[in-house]
Amino acid sequence: MTLSFGRDIFMTPGPSIMPDTVLNAMHRAAPNIYEGELVDMTRSIFADLKTIVGTNGHGVIYICNGHGVWEAALSNVLQQGDKTLNPATGSFAHGWADLARKMGFCPEIMEFGKSRGMEPAKIESRLREDKSHEIKAIMITHTDTSSGLRNDIVAVRAAMDAAGHPALLLVDCVASIGCERFEMDVWGVDVVVTASQKGLMTPPGLGYVFFNDKAAKIADATPKPSPYWDWAPRVKAEFFYHQFSGTAPTHHLFGQRAALDMIMAEGIENVWNRHEVFARAIWAAVETWGSDGPLYLNVKNPARRSNAVTTILTDGFNCTPLRQWCEEKAGLTLGLLIGFDNYDNGFRIGHMGHLNPPMVLGALATIDAGLKALKIPHGKGALTAASQIIANS
Repeated sequence: MTLSFGRDIFMTPGPSIMPDTVLNAMHRAAPNIYEGELVDMTRSIFADLKTIVGTNGHGVIYICNGHGVWEAALSNVLQQGDKTLNPATGSFAHGWADLARKMGFCPEIMEFGKSRGMEPAKIESRLREDKSHEIKAIMITHTDTSSGLRNDIVAVRAAMDAAGHPALLLVDCVASIGCERFEMDVWGVDVVVTASQKGLMTPPGLGYVFFNDKAAKIADATPKPSPYWDWAPRVKAEFFYHQFSGTAPTHHLFGQRAALDMIMAEGIENVWNRHEVFARAIWAAVETWGSDGPLYLNVKNPARRSNAVTTILTDGFNCTPLRQWCEEKAGLTLGLLIGFDNYDNGFRIGHMGHLNPPMVLGALATIDAGLKALKIPHGKGALTAASQIIANS
């Protein structure tokens, strides 16, 4: 018998839960795509996104997912045969490098594993070895959604500066924008890619690229194999539709505007703080379960854990029955493991975007009930530990 007859909760690391306000904003007739409301609204979307990303630079919208903006960023600033350095802390770093290779570039993976984070000193050392500056870009994921590991972008920029290396710093923020503190200009990031479906709380379909003048200058001198990905016509659009290389993604824009209204009303500092509180509550629950059972956090160092997604592992224990119990019995969907040898040996909890304490504590209580129902060994008091974090916030 299932008990799930209310609204299901998806605690997967994207697409995140879509607020009713966002969905309602999209439920409307098609607008005028040439002038008026849509044009003005899109201008406001750019302004608010730049505030959230922390930049006074350039921004463009693509109709795509995160993989699309991966390609958009690379195709604007790299030429065939260019070398990149790719510090890897999870499968999405490898995915971006694989895409670069398929596009004709030459990525060099610098592997740091999935649980400890990258070491800036090693990056600095490698850049110092590159005396002829053959490496044209450093490609990094801020939060790798597979491992739940958050990388220290400030430290990477410091390593680049210490080495005196002119490479561009490209950062994948698909999982972090709207969840984690990010300050593009202050941190010295040249290109940022992100998308609508996670912390920005809008259905998949909008991809964003932000870039500074340094990247724009390099892009101006870079041959473009694809007119669609070329960001110059979008930035210098003579007509509204030039911003999208065709018809605008009208209803996604209405949804994104509604989501940004929610973020701006809460205040981005408060949004970041809320995500931190929920993340710490989830970590406290997992650590308590793991005190007398097989579950443990993939990332040991709290400073390197993501505030958007938590990856939970076991040493060979099959968690698939637990995930299935949560979904089928209670209406809670958890994330599969990605990039690990066996996806049965753990799961991921996405805690990004449209969340409040009842949702977070309800998800943890459901997992706790599943552990009991399936007689999986676990430490007691996880809900008390999580609720205490929230109570003290």
